[in-house]
Amino acid sequence: MGHSDNKNIAVLVSGGGTNLQALIDAEKSGEIPNGRISLVISSNPDAYALTRAFNNNIKTAVAQWAAFKPDRKSFSGEILRLLLENHIDLVIYAGFMIILDESVVKAFPNAMINVHPALIPAFCGEGFYGLRVHRAVLESGVKLTGATVHFVNEICDGGPIILQKSVEVLNDDTPQTLQKRVSEQAEQVLLPKAAALFCEGRIEVVGTKTIIKEYDYDRIKTR
Repeated sequence: MGHSDNKNIAVLVSGGGTNLQALIDAEKSGEIPNGRISLVISSNPDAYALTRAFNNNIKTAVAQWAAFKPDRKSFSGEILRLLLENHIDLVIYAGFMIILDESVVKAFPNAMINVHPALIPAFCGEGFYGLRVHRAVLESGVKLTGATVHFVNEICDGGPIILQKSVEVLNDDTPQTLQKRVSEQAEQVLLPKAAALFCEGRIEVVGTKTIIKEYDYDRIKTR
């Protein structure tokens, strides 16, 4: 397959970009064969994720939430403009802290994915983000948590689930240690995998569910 068949991926970030790094590493090692990270958009001009992108020669853009706040509509419009201008096929939320309005979701139906640091439908929805998720997990006494990669729709954490991976909760966990382990063992494993599946055209959405299709080996042989 020629280079032109590659899908353009945009990664939306707000902070350190550990999940972005996992995606960059996966692309470099050939784990996202049909995809290319062609744009990183940050809501925060000081995000270390921008440095990671710069170090890997990936185009960056800053749409500073502070400059738009609380106008979610114009902020979303600016993000949408950047995505369309750069011919993006897949949008990945990787620690992006701002919820975009429905204009972006409508423009990218089943083409925006988010990673949530818990096993949806547990510990998700409004107010469940960052350490709050892990604190709630620990308070509940569950023995397993994990991460979920799902499509983004109008409902917070409500889009069709693509992949999930469980992570054990340990007796001496703090929200911080649990966050780190869920990130390393689940989020950073699932995101590149979901990106690869999307770029290979292997995710089929049927109603509220996704079906991961088997690889079409005939198609590979024609490369």
